[in-house]
Amino acid sequence: MSGIEILTTTLFSSLLESTVNIIFDFKYDLYGYFNKGVDLGGFIYVLGIFPAVNIVFLNLFPFKRSLASKVTYLFCWSVLAVIFELLYLRTKTFYYNGWKISYSMVAYPILYIILVCFYKYAHYLLKKSSK
Repeated sequence: MSGIEILTTTLFSSLLESTVNIIFDFKYDLYGYFNKGVDLGGFIYVLGIFPAVNIVFLNLFPFKRSLASKVTYLFCWSVLAVIFELLYLRTKTFYYNGWKISYSMVAYPILYIILVCFYKYAHYLLKKSSK
C-alpha cells in the first residue's frame, strides 16, 4: 500500500468506526468503551488500535487470489475480531447494553467488505489521476 492509500483508508476506517459508534453506542446505547457516554479511553481504540488493524488487514488481503481465498480471509479476520471483542468484554474495556456477540459476527464481515471496497475505490482513483 502506498502512503496515500494508508492515509485515506485509515481516515475512512476512523470515520466508519465513529459513525457506527455514534449510532449504536450513543443513539441506541447498545454497547460502549470503558464507561457510558463519551470516554477518552474509547479514542484509544478508534484512533490507535482500529487504524493499525485495518492497515494490516488490507496489506495482507489476498486481492489477486480466488474468491474462496478472499472469503476465507474475511472469515478468519471476523473470527479474530470477535475473539478480541470477547477479550475486551472480559477486561471491561468494552461493554454490552443490549448488543449481542451474534450481531458482531454479522457486522464484522460487512465492515471488512466496506473497507476493502473503499480501498479498491481509492486505488482506482489514484490510478486514474496518475494517467
